[in-house]
Amino acid sequence: MGSPSVLKLTSLEAKKRFTRLLLNDIKALEIMLNKGLIESGITRIGAEQELCLIDKEYSPSTNNLALLKAVNDAHFVPEIAKFNIEANLDPFEFKGDCFERMEKQLRKLLEKANKVADKTETRILMTGILPTLRKKHLEFEYMTPNPRYEALNESMKGQRGSDFELHIMGIDELITNHTNILFEACNTSFQVHLQIEPDEFTDKYNWAQMIAGPVMAVTANSPLLLGKRLWKETRIALFQQSVDTRSSTNIKREQEPRVTFGKDWLRGTVVDLYKDNVSRFNFLFATEMEEDSIAMLKEGKIPQLEALKMHNSTVYKWNRACYGVGGGKAHLRIENRYIPSGPTVKDEMANAAFWLGLMHGMPEDYKNLYDKAAFEDCRYNFYLACRNGLDSQFRWFGKTQSSHRLIRKVLLPIARAGLQKAKIKEETIKDLLGVIEKRISLNKNGSTWMIDNFTTLLKRSTANEASRSITKAIYENQMGSQPVHKWKNIKEEALETYKKFNKVSDIMETDVLIVREDDLVDLVINMMDWKAVKSIPVENAKNELVGLIGIQDLLKYLSMDPSQRPDTVSELMHKNFIAVSADTSTVEAVNIMAKERCSSLLVVHDKHIEGIVNESDIVQVAQMTKAFER
Repeated sequence: MGSPSVLKLTSLEAKKRFTRLLLNDIKALEIMLNKGLIESGITRIGAEQELCLIDKEYSPSTNNLALLKAVNDAHFVPEIAKFNIEANLDPFEFKGDCFERMEKQLRKLLEKANKVADKTETRILMTGILPTLRKKHLEFEYMTPNPRYEALNESMKGQRGSDFELHIMGIDELITNHTNILFEACNTSFQVHLQIEPDEFTDKYNWAQMIAGPVMAVTANSPLLLGKRLWKETRIALFQQSVDTRSSTNIKREQEPRVTFGKDWLRGTVVDLYKDNVSRFNFLFATEMEEDSIAMLKEGKIPQLEALKMHNSTVYKWNRACYGVGGGKAHLRIENRYIPSGPTVKDEMANAAFWLGLMHGMPEDYKNLYDKAAFEDCRYNFYLACRNGLDSQFRWFGKTQSSHRLIRKVLLPIARAGLQKAKIKEETIKDLLGVIEKRISLNKNGSTWMIDNFTTLLKRSTANEASRSITKAIYENQMGSQPVHKWKNIKEEALETYKKFNKVSDIMETDVLIVREDDLVDLVINMMDWKAVKSIPVENAKNELVGLIGIQDLLKYLSMDPSQRPDTVSELMHKNFIAVSADTSTVEAVNIMAKERCSSLLVVHDKHIEGIVNESDIVQVAQMTKAFER
């Protein structure tokens, strides 16, 4: 998320100051390119590992700052949510044993963090979206206290002028809204960086766009969000919608979202890419630094271009151009932001090798892509891969090919040639690209494993409990050495030993029949008969829970003189229903139902219904667990 030192653009003077600095930086970068002041002749790689923190019950653990303090290692930094941290790997020259060195450092950092985490009953998980996240974990109180995050949230909320909305359709459908940007925190990535030669930047950036769809298809690992099976890589839709500052007016005039794949090929230099970003996306906040980049160049110094980097950090391209300074030399990088975290270190190394090999091995024939391929196909391929993963059919230079054929016949040979060009060890190439080949032959990546097992679990469990079982299995598997294509399905006998159903959230039904207060009673009578339910919650026009209509109410209705019977639900429903929160213990829920002699409990959060617990749910849990754990 960048530097924590930011300034809010609360005045015209602040905006003028930042604008001057930003325009100065763009001019300075142009000068540096023209004068050959950008490093060339060496290629380095790097990565950022985003991680989830979970507790012993595999739910989010919100102690990131305490854990980071105890780890006391500059490689680790906080992330926007209290249940996330990030480990920044050192840059390595792209040659020889670089992947072994990268893997060794990552495992060493994970081991260090895990040792500290164990002392506080915290576990560290690599996954694109943590399956056990629930909407309650996305309240403002779960945001890491940091001036940058608070400024980002305030700025984006102010520009949007309303709640952020999510609507994602997959096997299931998720429709919800949220008051802050913390849905962004659901996303955890393994961001890979590649240093680029200045005179190759345009061709390499366009090539990075071209291969994004196929790479996404084979690396997908994030199909679950809030107990719903959505896209094969749900992070893409989630991130775009979670920080979308556009109103309906903006969308009508085709303004791009801040999280974007892009709308066209790059035809100029990296400077033109930055100019386009500045032209399309307004400023969210400014940097505290007063760096005069032009003056620094005149003095023979290399500027940091802090204003340009600040603005660039608030434009979330899936392939992002980056400027940096290391060892007194400026360089350019492409940051791959779409590869998800996990599910194992071996999988991540294979993903990185596949992408880096493709980038380094770009054939000469693929230069000047803007004259050879339609960007619309490239963009389509990316979002298709996010939805369908390995089941995608891609448009590749005007022809349609399956993801399997394209990757096996075209892209793997290019990746292999690229790694050989970098003089990567042959045994490493065979090992890492072998993981990609196996995913293709078995049609199995992290996303397919997760969906297959989650769907099976749902037959005998709730979405919440299935999510917990999936998370437990990911954690146990990632601690081993087997990549995801070798993972076995979750065994039911092993699952049964874990079922606990400690909370109402673990047993409640979320597919709840709802009626409106102005619905006719005749309709409700038929619904209860058709669906064999004893009660139905009642909502108003604002989707707020206002009552409950049950068997007793209908018996009262039927005992009335027909001429005296009310027409609408609002006249018959009762408002003294019993509601609990999703965090209520199962034991407490059972006691409430026994004491109040009620057949169901409504699960409510902020006047909105989240689920319902019926007698049948209690009986089912009792049969599964034999007894409730206290």
